[in-house]
Amino acid sequence: MMDADTMVLPRIGPGEIRVEDPWGEDRVVGSPARAHRPPADTSRWRLAAWLLPALLTGALGLVGAGTPGLRLAELATWRAATAPWPDGLPGGDVTLVPYHLLMRAWAAAFGASDLALRIPSLLAVTAAAALVGALAARMFVPGTGVLAGVIFALLPSVTRYAQEAQPYALALFAAVLATWFLLPALDRPSPRRLALYAGAVVLLGLCHAVALLLLVGHGWVVLAFRRGAAGRWLAAATLGTLPAAVLLWSGVRAGGQIAPARTPDLSALAATPRELFGVAALGAVLLGLALFSLPLRQPAAVCTAWAVVPPLGLLLVAQATPVWSPPSLLFTLPAWATLAAAALSRVRARWWVAVPATLALIGAPAQAAVRAPDGHGQATREVAEIVGARRLPGDGVVYGDADARTLVARYLPADRRPTDLLAAAPGRGCAGCLWGVRRLWVIRPGDRTNPVPPVGGATERLLRTGYQVVQVWHPTGFTLALLVDERTAL
Repeated sequence: MMDADTMVLPRIGPGEIRVEDPWGEDRVVGSPARAHRPPADTSRWRLAAWLLPALLTGALGLVGAGTPGLRLAELATWRAATAPWPDGLPGGDVTLVPYHLLMRAWAAAFGASDLALRIPSLLAVTAAAALVGALAARMFVPGTGVLAGVIFALLPSVTRYAQEAQPYALALFAAVLATWFLLPALDRPSPRRLALYAGAVVLLGLCHAVALLLLVGHGWVVLAFRRGAAGRWLAAATLGTLPAAVLLWSGVRAGGQIAPARTPDLSALAATPRELFGVAALGAVLLGLALFSLPLRQPAAVCTAWAVVPPLGLLLVAQATPVWSPPSLLFTLPAWATLAAAALSRVRARWWVAVPATLALIGAPAQAAVRAPDGHGQATREVAEIVGARRLPGDGVVYGDADARTLVARYLPADRRPTDLLAAAPGRGCAGCLWGVRRLWVIRPGDRTNPVPPVGGATERLLRTGYQVVQVWHPTGFTLALLVDERTAL
């Protein structure tokens, strides 16, 4: 028997092994070698990647920013920013304490007009748009950065929360900043880079505790792509969450609470795309484009974890306590915009204008609605105008919600306000305070079929049996009624 011939195969170096990667995503984020980039100078594209989104977002956010009245949550911000110390600090939601302290300092420096109170959110969203473009340019190519920033700027919900005196815009900026610092910290986890990442996490937690769910997505990325740096990342993330954890613990121990939102039933989940993106159709378009961002190489995986993992985490937490709130997930919008831009950048350049133009067209009605007097879902100024125009001397008022008092205090001068009958008797109230009051205003948040608020006790019985409902108005987000003592003539 003859031995078979031996075949000697040449050794192939690691540099000669090539895996098919048509999109050019199979590379280390932050690596200077990007073979798929065009040879043309990209400095102007890099400048455009952050400058164009910032200018567009700032312009869209500034136009009409002072037109919508402050909704009740914003009025709580106004009260916290202007009331004597420490009465203005929130007694309920402990997560808002850092934001309200910031707004006290802001109002002291720049005033407390509706527009002035919204400027911090506008600045935060504008800075976030610049970072979105720059981050996408770093992760993919500069053209993708321009697309991501423009898509982000065109979302109606971005404009809405750029014009709202609430912490969601600041949490959005902090989320983009944390992801910006995450990528170099994973490439080379030096103490300086990890410290910058931990600082961004501190800001994120103090802006809005729910936004810390972003760290779950970051953790998935670390385990999937940089497992060797998992310990150092975990240490930095833990240190970053400590201030928010201490705040929550001390606040709850002192009697505060994390303000509940709602339980995520089917109706709440169905409404989430509209509330998060501003228009449900925009959510569907961005989701469809995001699917074309696959395969999940590292850049797309970072954004996918950012977009998908926090909502799933919030959904899981909401099974134990009612904390589901689509605005709390605003910080995921940059990831959706970047995934859509990554998919769009793979097609011919003429689509780079057509698709954003389509998104702008779809979102145009919502953009206009955001700038209406009731654009934030509550026509607070209209309520005050109705009461102020019809109020007579001796009129009283009963509020169905404590925050509704702030509405009248904000938009009606003291000499035009009805007498707050239950101010001295919060909670169940007292029937004696209604003695001799012929005309009574009732202001309740929400669209109610029965305007009489459930104040309880003898007061509620007297409101239902001793007064007749003469007229009811339904400004957006409120039920306003005028009641008259039926024992007296009109």
